[in-house]
Amino acid sequence: MAGLQAESPTPTLLTVHSQSRVLEIAFSDGAEFKIPFELMRIYSPSAEVQGHGPGQEVLQTGKREVNVVELEPIGNYAVKPVFSDGHESGIFSWDYLYAMGAEQSRLWDEYNRRLQVAGVERDAPMLKASAHACGNH
Repeated sequence: MAGLQAESPTPTLLTVHSQSRVLEIAFSDGAEFKIPFELMRIYSPSAEVQGHGPGQEVLQTGKREVNVVELEPIGNYAVKPVFSDGHESGIFSWDYLYAMGAEQSRLWDEYNRRLQVAGVERDAPMLKASAHACGNH
């Protein structure tokens, strides 16, 4: 998870749009982003998605219709979304959300490349996690 730098922009607006499934976020430096919930879910900074090290990422599929049902503040540096598929272990720092908003096009391209390499469709159901998955996920 990206640490919050002292000079980093902070949110001035944070709105969950359930119908359009986007998180609208404006920052103190004037940047404004609309981040799709699907993008947030497939790039969740949780160990369940990112793994415990390089190369251990779990490709997320079937998340196009995912919604955010709750957005819990974490101190004054992050939020923890609860997604409609039950995922709730990702803590999204302001830095991470800013980078995600700024890099949406690259992130979508990377996701599509990973899907193609894996030979799976974006809307394919998730396969069950293996027995060595971390913790109580």
